[in-house]
Amino acid sequence: MNVHTQAFSIAGAAGQIECALDLPDAEQFATPRGIALVAHPHPLYGGTMNNKIAQTLARSFVTLGYATARMNFRGVGASTGSHDHGVGETDDMAALLAHMQQRYPALPVALAGFSFGTFVQAQLQQRLIAQQTPAERLVLVGCAAGKWAMPPVPANTILIHGELDDTIPLAAVLDWARPQDLPVIVIPGADHFFHRKLQHIKNFVVEMWRR
Repeated sequence: MNVHTQAFSIAGAAGQIECALDLPDAEQFATPRGIALVAHPHPLYGGTMNNKIAQTLARSFVTLGYATARMNFRGVGASTGSHDHGVGETDDMAALLAHMQQRYPALPVALAGFSFGTFVQAQLQQRLIAQQTPAERLVLVGCAAGKWAMPPVPANTILIHGELDDTIPLAAVLDWARPQDLPVIVIPGADHFFHRKLQHIKNFVVEMWRR
């Protein structure tokens, strides 16, 4: 993300996982107020942890004071293994969470993702709920509803979608959100990749998180 981004790797079930860590301003936050994990879009269609929306989400959480980690899914960058349709990717995200919790113990956890990454984070949240250790909140941008079998998510989840998304149509997201009574923030004129609309993502995440 910037010159202060720390590169590191952890061991996953399929081998090494390439990761990146961004920390909040030490002068503003003596210690991080939480841990945030950010998941990138589909690896078979060019998705990496350096995707501009993944980086925007990371910046949002750094602004909020969170120690923020991203990872390249299996087969992307220096991460070994091959695409596992969300199953192995969720395992690897859980391994990253365990690493971050060991590094920053007793802090609340936030999960954020874009596109395919929303599917991974929603699955991870279901695991954490089953373990009675849920993340405090999710941020899902370009939610994968209709593309993958998105599980339900908690009522305080922040959903952000583009009005003109032709990869994951807004109608599919509304159909998924409606039975859960989940509000959806719609960015007028935004496509799936939020061209020229990235500032809205950060603004909404930062402002809504502080409420």
